[in-house]
Amino acid sequence: MADEQFMTRLVAALRQAFGETVVLEAQVNPSMYGAPLLYVQTERIADVARYLRDEPSLRLDFLNDLHGIDFPDRMEVFYFLQSHQHGHFVALKVRVDRENPHVPTITGIYPAADWQERETYDHFGIIFDGHPNLRRILLPDDWVGHPLRKDYVPHDEGV
Repeated sequence: MADEQFMTRLVAALRQAFGETVVLEAQVNPSMYGAPLLYVQTERIADVARYLRDEPSLRLDFLNDLHGIDFPDRMEVFYFLQSHQHGHFVALKVRVDRENPHVPTITGIYPAADWQERETYDHFGIIFDGHPNLRRILLPDDWVGHPLRKDYVPHDEGV
């Protein structure tokens, strides 16, 4: 079901629910089970995720993956959603400003996002606004910086 027609219907439904500008880009990605890959407005990610989970024709009820990506000019957060009922997948991305890396949390929609958002915060410094327990998960609390950022400078070269 993950093809151009599904993507077109999905984009149309999101634009009807949230306005024409909610989906910034859309493409089918053959390397992700042919899932639609949608860039959505960062500030609307929680609304979009809730809609995709609750809409009966979609029921994207499982957060398969959430991680950060660092590019030279920006960072992104990647979400991969799956529907157990319908058997389809949808990938979402949001762009994050490197100097002010804030994204709304989706932990209230997908509880599994808790640890994945914490890991993304730990490694990239992306702040998930509204997260109930946003703190380091893999690195010590006194670790300086976020080691998967391209601009990361190790605090102690000898370690």
